[in-house]
Amino acid sequence: MTLTYLDWVIIVIYLTGCMVAGIWMRRFVRGMEDFAVAGREMDVNLGIASLAATELGLVTIMYTAQLGFEKGFAGATIGVIMALAMYVVGRTGFVIQPLRAAGVLTIPELFEKRFGIKVRWLAGLFVVLGGVLNMGIFLRLGGEFLVYATGLPIGYLEWVMTALLGLVLVYTALGGMLSVLVTDYLQFLVMGLGIVVTSVLVMANLGWTGIVDGLSQSWAAPQNGAAATGLKMSAHPFNPLHSSSFGWGYILWQLVFQTAVVTTWQTTISRVLSSKDEHTAKRIYRRTAFYLVGRFGLPGLWGAAAFVYFAKQGALPEGLDSLTAMPAYLSTILPMGLIGIVVAAMLAAEMSTDSGYLLTWATVIANDLVEPCVKKPLSPAGKLLLTRTLVLGIGVFLLFYGLWYQLPGNAWDYLAVTGNIYLASVFTLLVGGLYWPRANAYGAYAALILGAIGPLTFLVVNAVVSKSHQIAPEVAGASSFGLAFLGMFLGSWLTSDSDKVAASSVAL
Repeated sequence: MTLTYLDWVIIVIYLTGCMVAGIWMRRFVRGMEDFAVAGREMDVNLGIASLAATELGLVTIMYTAQLGFEKGFAGATIGVIMALAMYVVGRTGFVIQPLRAAGVLTIPELFEKRFGIKVRWLAGLFVVLGGVLNMGIFLRLGGEFLVYATGLPIGYLEWVMTALLGLVLVYTALGGMLSVLVTDYLQFLVMGLGIVVTSVLVMANLGWTGIVDGLSQSWAAPQNGAAATGLKMSAHPFNPLHSSSFGWGYILWQLVFQTAVVTTWQTTISRVLSSKDEHTAKRIYRRTAFYLVGRFGLPGLWGAAAFVYFAKQGALPEGLDSLTAMPAYLSTILPMGLIGIVVAAMLAAEMSTDSGYLLTWATVIANDLVEPCVKKPLSPAGKLLLTRTLVLGIGVFLLFYGLWYQLPGNAWDYLAVTGNIYLASVFTLLVGGLYWPRANAYGAYAALILGAIGPLTFLVVNAVVSKSHQIAPEVAGASSFGLAFLGMFLGSWLTSDSDKVAASSVAL
């Protein structure tokens, strides 16, 4: 598939519109609060668009499609669990009320009020480590989609990655959250159109019955069919609890993990902090929850369709794998003229996620790592300049990380485990600080350190050992939660009441 003149016009118009809108918002940035949380004036509709756009990135589309290719419709289970967790939090107001009442910019800043400034700094360190490593593969996965979907030579991958990053860095560094919100809204509209168009084309190509029957036949085929066809569904495509799919252990880990995501993932929580008030934040959560089902469902459908398509061909073409199969399949069904809309939509998905994440991690570094260490408080202008500089610095790191790091396995597993570097421990600190009076700084230290052991071990070991000896993601993930809770309990319980009082600060 090659891009036509019309396709290029659509893409250029979209990119120009995003750049102009993002840069234009710079004039409204008067200080750090405007830059980091949009002056806390975000309404419901803008919040829904921004949160949905940020969490439905091109990397999301790629790994959900990979899950669909490998596990069929069972792969969408992760999205259902996340949607349920977000709706429950939005309905109950869990963590939203104390975050809004505290008037903080980040979650680590909240911990200073309960556990002291040193805990804030250490929590900020793990938040940044997990967040930046998590984001490290975004550019490569986004570049791979565009290369395989458009038929561009593979050598253009690095150039595509660099161009995407450069565009996002410009308006994010200038306008901060204000630019992110405005561009997210535009990207949400374009992305929605592209996803609908792509889904219609997939259904027109294979049909619902064709996809379901293709998955069923592949699953039911004898194992020696893999040798004959080169492609066989090895996981149950409709039952996520089946041992060949996710299984009970994985699902239970995801129930805890997704609850931690919607309550402590800084890019998600930043929308809570940017909202007009607590009521608005809760409504954003409840309404966005329904979009998350589509987040996993529709790209998962494309991945399942790609499996059926290539299974009919006998095997995956050389050079493709479960991650790149979906964009390669789309390249065969996208008609001339419409590919521009789809590419623009996928660019929208990539840019909305990158901008939100760059701003989030830069804000955490400035607010929770640098500021607590300087003797003289930074001026508002100085803190703003520092955060903008950090946005650019993180961007440069991500560019080089994306070039050399090779995924040892499934993209979703990598993202979930890197997120777990801080999700388990920060979630533990949040729950302990809010609901357990005995929780203290010693328990917080133990939770932060122990919670990171499982995910970091996973990354190191699985990068150097053979596939047969690798650590299962659910083992690394579940162990991080278990160790974090154990650390908080023992660290707080074994210290004296006087130590607890001395180590803790003001109650939330």
